[in-house]
Amino acid sequence: MIHEVEELFTRQLRAWPQLAKGVEGLARARTRPVRIDWFDIFIRHIPHRMASTTAPVDHESVAGRPCFLCAGNLPSEEEGLRFDEDFTIYCNPFPIVDRHLTIAHREHGSQRIANQFGNMLDIAAALDGYFVVYNGPECGASAPDHMHFQAGSRRLFPIEKDTAGLTGVTVPNYARQVFLLRGRDRSALIHRMDRAIELLAEATGKRPEPLVNIAVFHEAAEWVAYLFPRGKHRPAVFYTGELTVSPASIDLCGIFVVPLAQHFEKVTGDAIAAIFREVTLPDDQFQQVAAKLESEC
Repeated sequence: MIHEVEELFTRQLRAWPQLAKGVEGLARARTRPVRIDWFDIFIRHIPHRMASTTAPVDHESVAGRPCFLCAGNLPSEEEGLRFDEDFTIYCNPFPIVDRHLTIAHREHGSQRIANQFGNMLDIAAALDGYFVVYNGPECGASAPDHMHFQAGSRRLFPIEKDTAGLTGVTVPNYARQVFLLRGRDRSALIHRMDRAIELLAEATGKRPEPLVNIAVFHEAAEWVAYLFPRGKHRPAVFYTGELTVSPASIDLCGIFVVPLAQHFEKVTGDAIAAIFREVTLPDDQFQQVAAKLESEC
């Protein structure tokens, strides 16, 4: 599958000017690390992410625009690569990371992880050297009306290094709430993820789906999954205009996207840690769910 993806990128970079412009923009992006406690966050200035960062995702706004993931609405130059009978792989023209992909369902339907996590695991297993992410419809998905994943190269994927060797279900002192799920058994891992999401729904009262971001990669016959339970979509600084940032899965994995140059220059590690704590689940609810998950291991 990696060979086919590389060939897709080669063809699309020649045929699709918007993708070529996006890849060029990523190559020019400035990235600077900041240390927070024992880990690093990589702040990345990417002007072409402005539309996604500020995208209106309320029901009225979404209903009033054509779905940009439906095949009939794609640019004429855009080509997809069939993954299976349900999902098609596309090159993302507004990349955050190298080899940024969008993997969209063939049918138009709501962004929901229910009955889809197994597909996420299969995509991760097929894309060696990549991570795969899911953004919930109320916490990062700019197309909450169409089921999709994203993927990208793990050349820069800080959370993998941060959690190497950890075996517990949580990551202590990490400035953000995250559940860490590992496994070689696909069915068992799906069950654990489903159970974690159900516990979050019970704890928050948020149904049909609690606010979650998910990231997965596959290495040495094992899947590693990160489940970020959210307390809110965007931080207060977004609405005040102090910082134009809207964290989703990739940000929570350690690549913090800032589209405006002046905000890239001024944002600090302390500010990012405060944003992460604000948008992920409050600690009391997180610990309640963590205790139940650990007791069931």
